Amino acid sequence: MAIDEEHTRPDGVDDLTVEALGDISEALEAVEVARGHLYAFHRMSGTADLTLGKGVDGLRRAGHSELADRIERELVGRNVLDGRWTFQVVEEYDDGYYAAFKELEQAARDALVAGRRHLYEAEMKEDRRTHGRRGHERTP
Repeated sequence: MAIDEEHTRPDGVDDLTVEALGDISEALEAVEVARGHLYAFHRMSGTADLTLGKGVDGLRRAGHSELADRIERELVGRNVLDGRWTFQVVEEYDDGYYAAFKELEQAARDALVAGRRHLYEAEMKEDRRTHGRRGHERTP
């Protein structure tokens, strides 16, 4: 028995198809984690640049103007990649690889299982849970 209608495989869908879609979904989850790390990189790089600016100001106040000028000139506001700040990296990733991945994962589900999500996991839950036991309910 399936968990609910949204997580029931359509008639005629075989195990290999459900497993393959599960792998594609798992890959998308990894991409989502990678995207989160990319946003963390974006945030940390921005924080580093702003904090570096404070450090440069502190060097100036401490009388180390020549070193402060060099760090400011060579590092403050510098591109992290050729011609790019991190917001540009994030935007390119989001608009390119990430958007294509999301679109194709959705297209595969739409074409093969009427757009249903997590069929593999739903069937695994139904197989692994202890039926009739508190904390193992089929649905909330």
